[in-house]
Amino acid sequence: MLIRNNRTKASLLFSALCILALGGGRQALAQAPPQYRVDPFWPKQLPNNWIMGQVGGLTVDRENHIWVLQRPHSDTVDELGAAQSPPRSECCFAAPPILEFDAQGNLLRSLGGPGQGYDWPATEHGIYIDKKGDIWIAGNAPVDRQVLKFGADGKFLLQIGHPAPATQPADSASHDLLGRPSGIAVDDEAHEVYISDGYMNKRVIVFDSETGAFKRLWGAYGNPPDDADPGAYNPAGTVDPQFRNPVHCVHISNDGFVYVCDRTNDRIQVFTKQGKFLKEFFVRKETLGQGSVWDFAFSRDAEQKFMILADGENNLLWTLERSTGNVLGTTGHSGRNAGQFHWVHQIAGDSDGNLYTGEVDNAKRIQKFVLVSVEEGKSKKQ
Repeated sequence: MLIRNNRTKASLLFSALCILALGGGRQALAQAPPQYRVDPFWPKQLPNNWIMGQVGGLTVDRENHIWVLQRPHSDTVDELGAAQSPPRSECCFAAPPILEFDAQGNLLRSLGGPGQGYDWPATEHGIYIDKKGDIWIAGNAPVDRQVLKFGADGKFLLQIGHPAPATQPADSASHDLLGRPSGIAVDDEAHEVYISDGYMNKRVIVFDSETGAFKRLWGAYGNPPDDADPGAYNPAGTVDPQFRNPVHCVHISNDGFVYVCDRTNDRIQVFTKQGKFLKEFFVRKETLGQGSVWDFAFSRDAEQKFMILADGENNLLWTLERSTGNVLGTTGHSGRNAGQFHWVHQIAGDSDGNLYTGEVDNAKRIQKFVLVSVEEGKSKKQ
């Protein structure tokens, strides 16, 4: 009887250890950073002999539709050969500035461009789809000092700011004039729109998303912004007390924090919604040129444990731990092939964990990166 009890106890202990080990393994897998592989067949060819220009904005809505704000005016004459008079070649015509795709890469609809009652930006930059399906866009040309809002049907609803002469200086204290804004995020419950502002101003500014009324603004570290020229970026120098141009993105996490891309300072700063500074972290701080922090997407899990950052100077994606900013891995490399980048400018993620990227300069393309399974990720490492 004693032997049987001991065997029973040993068996129970072994089972308990196996359960603990299995649970710990699952927990470790759940904590593992995501991995991706490019889908070289996404998206499908555009209809109507259209071609895409530089990707100024990219976002994913609640239906997992991918919205692209592209720049028709960035197409070259040889790219628009069919549009010349007389035509110089078989292809192509400029696509409309706003393109909506499904997850399979089909173009669902196109819209946008100049119209009555609003000032379409000279250079498109930044797009966001809010909870109601309203479409927000910005622009970063020297004359672009405005953000536009359209309904889901494309009807114009609201304009914040207005164009101004390119010679008009930055004014980060202004409540009604933007400064070449770059990115948009909407807090649907609070009816507030956050704008990263931008290529001229050096701030985050918040307006009522229904009326356009000014709410608040702040600069780096939550201080009043300063438009003075800080001089060349020096990674070995003292930390810059202000944002540099461009203040390139703004995103709101599920737990209500505001993340801002300070691109050429190679850093992300984190704030409360009221603009109180919480922390910052750098990504390859020695990066010069255009800087390392262009845009990012949160991971799909509810806690958003990871951030996948698009770096258009080093031309790769950094996987970061959101709580610390620690680098956990990279995706891609500089180049022209599928899965590589040239000036990767925008990034967004869908609810399945897949990523979408957009490139500027002469790359002018979008790509899809599929979240791989745990088993596939393990096989890649072997």
